[in-house]
Amino acid sequence: MTNTLLKALLVAPAALGAALAVSSNAVAAEAVAVETTAVDSISDVAVAEPIQLAQVTSVSELSDVQPGDWAFTALQRLVEEYGCLEGYPDRTYRGNRALTRYEFAAGLNACLDVVIQLIGPESDLEAINRLQEEFAAELATLRGRVDGLETGVAELRAQQFSTTTKLRGQVDAHLVVPFDDAAALDEADATFEYRARLNFDTSFTGEDRLRIRLQGGDNDNTLANSVSGLANGGSGSGGDGVTLDDVYYSFPVGNRISAIIAANSIETDDFVTSTIVPFDGPSVADAGGPEFYDVFGGTGGDFGAGVNIAFTPNVILDLGYSSDSSNENVATGGLFNEASYIAQLNFLSDGIFDAAVTYIDSDLNTAGDPEYTIAGLLSLDFGNFVIGGHYAYTPAVGGGDLDSYMGGIAINDFLGSGNQFGVYGGISPDLATDPLLIEGYYQINVNEFFTLTPAIIYTDNDSGSTDDTAIYGAIRTTFSF
Repeated sequence: MTNTLLKALLVAPAALGAALAVSSNAVAAEAVAVETTAVDSISDVAVAEPIQLAQVTSVSELSDVQPGDWAFTALQRLVEEYGCLEGYPDRTYRGNRALTRYEFAAGLNACLDVVIQLIGPESDLEAINRLQEEFAAELATLRGRVDGLETGVAELRAQQFSTTTKLRGQVDAHLVVPFDDAAALDEADATFEYRARLNFDTSFTGEDRLRIRLQGGDNDNTLANSVSGLANGGSGSGGDGVTLDDVYYSFPVGNRISAIIAANSIETDDFVTSTIVPFDGPSVADAGGPEFYDVFGGTGGDFGAGVNIAFTPNVILDLGYSSDSSNENVATGGLFNEASYIAQLNFLSDGIFDAAVTYIDSDLNTAGDPEYTIAGLLSLDFGNFVIGGHYAYTPAVGGGDLDSYMGGIAINDFLGSGNQFGVYGGISPDLATDPLLIEGYYQINVNEFFTLTPAIIYTDNDSGSTDDTAIYGAIRTTFSF
């Protein structure tokens, strides 16, 4: 097919568009009243005097057409590439004005003249007809596929949950079996618990998120000999009840700042960009996520607000404040009581070294409560082999401390893509004792919806009794969509 024929095929769809505009080679009549009118003796209909249009060679010569107009590109091509569009004598296009039948005919005729010039010999039209006949079957197949896609899109639009909201869900189920004498610790021989979550995530701009989460499940008490229990266990609702667990809105503020405002369940580590250690998430026991964030769990959880400020792509400052009495209109309530606040400075490299320094404080002042926490977190990533851990200094009100630390290794993509094998251990935060927990786990990504994580967990509650240690075998299954 010749270049001329190609141009003809390209300009042909534009002919209709030009027909809805003013022609470059025609004289159009404006639909406005003028003093000098000719009266048709038969129909007595007044017809406006014709106006000769102005020649333009660039769309920029039309004073009322701007680059931001939705049809700017189409007008530019019709003027500058095909020459079948002009303006009025005052160099305006008047694109928002109604179109007369005369202007329609003039515009269509002008662009058809261009099409005829581009097509040239009649043999080209014959070639088009031969090609249509030769590829009739393929065109019919393509037409059928397009019709099928249109039907599918229409059905999807009719049945979709929402145009702005995505429904995401996750169910975690845990089978926990003590390997030693359960009766000695006054525990059951085996336990089973679950947690279910439904997240309704709405975005209005594509960069923000409004989350509403429903959560339900059993009470988390299967690792009774540990401080924090299971990582993805319990519901906090008193057993099999459903609660509104998360209500927050996160959004960017410029290119380097993101913000979050919450009405429920957001505090301490919910504000931070990263908890650094590689065990936070894959581990079965909650000790895999730094437990020092959780010692301030008695404050915050209702109103919360925070920002993340990226000074550079690698240096990020996290700031967060939360109150547990924001909706209580009493002297000891309101936004500025029962509060905790956190600041964490992160260095997140593209190489081996990731680290953070954290400060957490609150208005707790009862003996045994944490006064504040200063912590350091570190991760060394040697490809698929990662070493990570943390240390947290937490003095207690009235004396003593709730210091904690943890460290270990993780191997990513171990025996399969997306899998992780990890071993870590450390001391959990506790005022009177130094509880020890060691866990080895293997997270297996069976597919995009199903994850299986077997684990061995050793605990020593440091009670001083003869039965203060326990060994558990655990299997966590996670379904997500």
